[in-house]
Amino acid sequence: MGVFKIEANNLCWIDSSIDNPDDLCLHGNVIVKIGDEIYRYNATVSATALYLLKSLTEDHIIYDDIQMLPCCGFSIISNDDLTNVDIVGCNDGIDWSILHENDYVKIVTEKNNEIIVSIDEYRYEVYKFVDEIELYYNKCKPKNLPYDEVDKNGYIAFWNEWNRRRNRNLQKENGFR
Repeated sequence: MGVFKIEANNLCWIDSSIDNPDDLCLHGNVIVKIGDEIYRYNATVSATALYLLKSLTEDHIIYDDIQMLPCCGFSIISNDDLTNVDIVGCNDGIDWSILHENDYVKIVTEKNNEIIVSIDEYRYEVYKFVDEIELYYNKCKPKNLPYDEVDKNGYIAFWNEWNRRRNRNLQKENGFR
């Protein structure tokens, strides 16, 4: 059995402020331990959190989608019913594969090292990370939704998918963070 740990610190918005109602994507320093490999990267942690949630039920194949630790996530593209998103960013970032095998998750790094962890251990780490990111959003002022319909729908769908995958059907009074 391997070790998977992920944590974030120095959370901020793109302008390095602790609160920015116009910035929809949270950034921070991420430290990931996958077996004996340790990665440190300044990532778009909101995208990381959502893609970690996706990885609880779906395989993530390295380089097929946005990285697990993306440099940026400049576009959030919603599906038609605002339930799922794809996040598009640049080519910079750190990625790994996440493959489901019964009650286990196999993680394969860019160096082709593999570890296997129980789905329960993996879920625990994912939820711990996701909840930390969500707490930061909740401590900030509500976001100003973009006027552009595509951007607005992307942000709405982002939180719809987040809450569904985090097994919540909650919405704040205004429906957004």
